[in-house]
Formats: sequence, structure tokens, C-alpha cells
Amino acid sequence: MQIGIVGKPNVGKSTLFGAATMAPVDIANYPFTTIEPNKGVGYVRYPCPCKQLGVKCDPHNSLCINGTRMIPVDLLDVAGLVPDAWEGKGLGNKFLDDLRQADAFINVVDASGLTNIEGVPGKIGEHDPTEDVTFLRHEIDCWMREIIKDGLAKIARQAKMNGAKPEEVLAERLTGLKVTEGEIKDALDKVPLPADPTTWDDDTLLKLCSEIRRLSKPMIIAMNKADIASPENFKKLEALGDVTVATMAETELALKKAEKAGLIEYTPGDPTFKIKEGVKLNENQQKALDYMAENMKKYHGTGIQQCLEDAVFKTLDYIPVFPVEDENKYTNHFGKVLPDCLLVPRGSTARDLAYRIHTDLGDKFIRAVNARTKRTVGADYILEPGDIIRIVANK
Repeated sequence: MQIGIVGKPNVGKSTLFGAATMAPVDIANYPFTTIEPNKGVGYVRYPCPCKQLGVKCDPHNSLCINGTRMIPVDLLDVAGLVPDAWEGKGLGNKFLDDLRQADAFINVVDASGLTNIEGVPGKIGEHDPTEDVTFLRHEIDCWMREIIKDGLAKIARQAKMNGAKPEEVLAERLTGLKVTEGEIKDALDKVPLPADPTTWDDDTLLKLCSEIRRLSKPMIIAMNKADIASPENFKKLEALGDVTVATMAETELALKKAEKAGLIEYTPGDPTFKIKEGVKLNENQQKALDYMAENMKKYHGTGIQQCLEDAVFKTLDYIPVFPVEDENKYTNHFGKVLPDCLLVPRGSTARDLAYRIHTDLGDKFIRAVNARTKRTVGADYILEPGDIIRIVANK
């Protein structure tokens, strides 16, 4: 899974990325600070089964902190997009191409209205932040349409002769974007195309791409700079229909740095922090922490952890499962207890999990065992959140 962090320049994308991953990134108050995409790992939380089962876990691909499993998620921070990026403005084609493998987008928006559509700072409230969402949707839709159109004439002629279905033609054009034929079929139900691909026009393709983008690249809106944003802007952004989260990326990054410096006790996702006993703060430090604490109380935290978790668990609708090789000891073949936690789409089966672990396990699948109930389940068993599963396959 890969989540792309997108938006116009100078809205706090790189700050949010740095806060979520603690990866070193260039952060500056001018457009196009980021040119090459930043890649890092964030974490989403889920109760680890170790406490419920009374065992001491030995995580391998994730972390367990006081009974909370921290599951890794790949994050990609790309350069800010400006209007007409799909035509190449502001190196837009390159930046959009960086997003090809993203499963979902976190659209970071300056909810305060401080920066204009191109990311140039002005005054708080001068800009309507809803324009940042609608323009970004349009840029991605146009980008997809141009990918479909590139070389379409030749493919369309061949498809017309062979009687190929529209979804087959479109799937071939969008194969590098993690778009499935099923998602294309669902989009075609809303925006049907003529059977003859040589007659497809730009306007209809754009409407179709809007549906494909909605289905294949779902978006969550991070209403950033929430500490200086107005409630009216929140209402307008929430009315756009995507999942929205009020975020304060600068606060999250500052708290993590203060925790690393030994000044405070803070766990990402918590609504509060605590100044460590015996720590003496100067006047500016105390004032800054008081300001952060006041806003965190207002929004129940900084929103960064919630943003990641809403993207994974709500928008993408993934669930965590724990594969093991011994259903009695909950271990792998090295004896590690509950070593791995995998994120899979809701509705995945035991066989899907086998393929997720290794192709051979899927090909040679015999059965699975639910380690919690010790019951044998078949290939079509629908996985539940937190399942501990042993896969049995032919050697």
C-alpha cells in the first residue's frame, strides 16, 4: 500500500510527511521546495492480540508499543501541483507521474485560506480552500484522460476490428496506475462510452476519468493549519464529500522533536502531552507548548495520526491480519510470536492472504486455520479484522 500526499505548494505537505514519518525533508516558505518525491514510512495503530492472548509478542514487520501494534504504511510526498499541471505547468506532468502507484491520496489543504491557488502566501481568509480540492481533482482527471488518449487512435482501430469491450481498452491504457478492470466497469456504469472507441470525445472521457479517479484513487482531505482556520472553512471543505480531518502538521512535528529532545512525553495520536518531570523550559518554549496544548484540546490532538488511520481503515477500508505458522503458539517457523501484521482489503479471503504472503502458498493452498478458534476454514473464508491465521499448503 502506498499513500500519496498531494496538494498545491506551500500548504504543509512536506511538514505533514515529516511529522508522520520523521524523515528529514526540506521545508521552506516558498513553492517547489520539493522537486523529487520524498518516500517514507508512517504507522497506523491497531490493538495487538498479545495482551488478549497473554503472550509476549516478537514483532518482525511492525512494532508493538504497550499492546498497540504500529503497522507500517508507505507514504509519498510529491511536489506541489498548480493549475494546468496536467499540461506541464510547474513540472506538473512529472509530479503527477510520481503518483502512479498510489492507492489513495491525502490532499493537504491550507484550511486557513492564507495561500492562493499557486501557493503564494497572502492574508488569512483571502483564499477559498475548497478551490484547492476541486482544482486538484480536475488535474488528476485530466492527467488520466491524457494517458488514455496517448496512442488511443491505433488501439481504438484494432479494438474496433477485434470487437474489444471499452473496459478492456481502458484497462490497457491505465495498467500502470493501479486501476483494476472492475473499477473501470463500475465507472462505465455511471458514464457509459460508445462501443466504438474511435468515437470517444474529450468531455465524456473526462467525466469517466472523474469516476475512475474516485473509485481507484480515493482522497482524504487534511484540513491543515487548523489552529488558524475558521469554522466556516471547515464546513465548506466538509461539504465536498470526502473524508476530512483537521490537522496541525507543524504542531505534530514540533511535539515529536520535543519528545526526541527529552522535554515531553508524547505518543503520536494522543490528544495531550506531558512535560517531563524536572525539565525546565524557557519562556518561549513554555508559551509555544501552551499554545499547542490549547489547540490539541480543541481538536482532540494534531490530527496527523487520525489522518493516516482514516486513509487506511476508512477510505481504503483495509483490515489488519496476523499470519502465523503454529496456531497454538502463534509463531512463525523461527519461533517469533505474532511476528507480522499485514493490511489487506476488507472482504479478502484466506486464499487471498496466502497469495499476499507468497505466490506458492496461494497456488498450493489446502486450507487455513483460525488460530483464535482453532477451527479449520476454507479458501473462501472471509477474513475479519485482527484474525490470526495459519495457511496450510502443499510443499
